[in-house]
Amino acid sequence: MTADAVVVGTGPNGLAAAVTLARAGLTVELYEARDTIGGGLRTEPLFDDDVVHDICSAVHPMAAASRFFREFDLGARGVELLHPEISYAHPLDGGDAGLAYRDLDATCEHLGPDGRRWRRLMAPLLNHSEGIVDLILSGGRGLPRDLPAPLLLPTRALAHGTPLAAGRFAGERAKSLLAGVAAHSIGRMPTLASAGVALLLGHLAHGTGWPLPRGGSARIADALAADITAHGGTFHTGRPIGDLRELGDVKAVFLDTSPKGFTAIAGDRLPARYRRRLDAFRYGPGAAKADFLVSEPIPWANPEVGKAGTVHLAGTQAEMFRQETLTARGVATSEPFVLLVDPAATDPGRARPGKRPVWAYAHVPNGDDTDPLEMVRARIEQYAPGFTDTIVAQRGIPAAAYEAYNPNYVGGDIGGGAMTLKQSLLRPTPRLDPYRTPLPGVYLCSASTPPGPSVHGMSGYLAALSALRREFGIRERPELGAGRAAGPEDSAQALSMWPEPTSPRD
Repeated sequence: MTADAVVVGTGPNGLAAAVTLARAGLTVELYEARDTIGGGLRTEPLFDDDVVHDICSAVHPMAAASRFFREFDLGARGVELLHPEISYAHPLDGGDAGLAYRDLDATCEHLGPDGRRWRRLMAPLLNHSEGIVDLILSGGRGLPRDLPAPLLLPTRALAHGTPLAAGRFAGERAKSLLAGVAAHSIGRMPTLASAGVALLLGHLAHGTGWPLPRGGSARIADALAADITAHGGTFHTGRPIGDLRELGDVKAVFLDTSPKGFTAIAGDRLPARYRRRLDAFRYGPGAAKADFLVSEPIPWANPEVGKAGTVHLAGTQAEMFRQETLTARGVATSEPFVLLVDPAATDPGRARPGKRPVWAYAHVPNGDDTDPLEMVRARIEQYAPGFTDTIVAQRGIPAAAYEAYNPNYVGGDIGGGAMTLKQSLLRPTPRLDPYRTPLPGVYLCSASTPPGPSVHGMSGYLAALSALRREFGIRERPELGAGRAAGPEDSAQALSMWPEPTSPRD
């Protein structure tokens, strides 16, 4: 092994770590157990060679907002982030719906009497958006550059993360809109952690947006991999690592793995106390995935819902609070929270005549082995009568099986650990440097470290910066911008290492 650093796992955080290290002038090797890179950024054909489906993540508000991706500049690398007119929608019974337009004024008008309250909640956050994003995605480890930004969060979190939340809005449109975003925390509601998620993602819906990459999520992984390859990085796909000793004598190792995965490959090398802390790390509820190939757009009872990039199917605020809390307690229900994306509504190139993908997952108890197809289909049918008749092909992945696809999804937990207030800040264990482990030169950089889940790259970026200082004496942050990016010939060479999604790029 001649590399300066090795990255195990090529999810977005592993790739972000490798970009940062390679840009600092280090030689980097990456190991991926599967035949394709990307982790949660994979896009593949499932039922038809002409139509690709996002296997894990589909919508990327953090890829448009995080510091790592702002500096990396996806747009300059040919990744087009497409913004729907309506960032997200929340259908309600009787054909009503809450609609979060990207335009704040349009949203407030839609919410009627609650419009002024929505504006008071969101407008100040939008005015300090970059500062708020950087503060939250720093994992609380750094002084804010925008000093007023932190002052906006405590009172709002208390108002929407406690029982007070039930009375903050008068109408169900506004109540369900905010609760649906809070439910992205995938845990008990309402809590301060779920309120933090609601404030972060909720205001971004009216700012940098909730975009979809043209052609699918794999485009983001492609751009990261092309840059790594252009700066001397090497990929080893189809190469699982079962023991750290397989990596030989290397100065720095980065593990884009769950704590469970780390203990498995570290073996008896971990100190007993640290291992016990990792074993005590709590995982959250699972996600059960449903993929559909349909013949036409979803026949929503409210046609405006069809303009949204993301749709929350979960009923009223009170129903969400109850359902999410039961799920967090391990109680299965027949009407779970379902998050749905019809990619072709935003990216028409994803569809073919009579064929278009639909992406959905349901929140279920961790480790649940129930096939989700029937309950997800019924949930969609509740708000889009006739949906069943449009299905051409379908498949379901229970939460328990999701871990087999990606070992980081322990019990189907796609968030890399329960999003409690404590674990939102102290992941995976309380340490001054959460990325550094007791093993010399070994760093964790997955979503199980701060700032937690989503495609933001910050866990990998921050872990790499820590190692650059400690292991290599490099204190200057490397330039990530496209000025030093790969040229077209480098990108073609890098992307030839794994299958190219078959949907066209306009």
